[in-house]
Amino acid sequence: MLKAIADTYRLRILATLARTSDPVCVCDFTDALPLNQPTVSHHLRILRDADLVTCERRGTWVYYRLAPDALRRLEAAIGTVFQRRAAA
Repeated sequence: MLKAIADTYRLRILATLARTSDPVCVCDFTDALPLNQPTVSHHLRILRDADLVTCERRGTWVYYRLAPDALRRLEAAIGTVFQRRAAA
């Protein structure tokens, strides 16, 4: 999961999804990021494989939203990293 968020663009995608309750079209990410559509889709696939986002196909477009437990899982993972570091 931490590998999935280790990219600036994937963090921007997650931040965008965290700010909205509505699904976001892949085309919106393509317009907002300096990346072409295959690269955006690659980043979204990595986030999907890490179970951080979910998707829904509507016609030719795919819409993404933050997975229901994504923020909790990220907070727990980051908290664990810093707890281990502080205890060392």
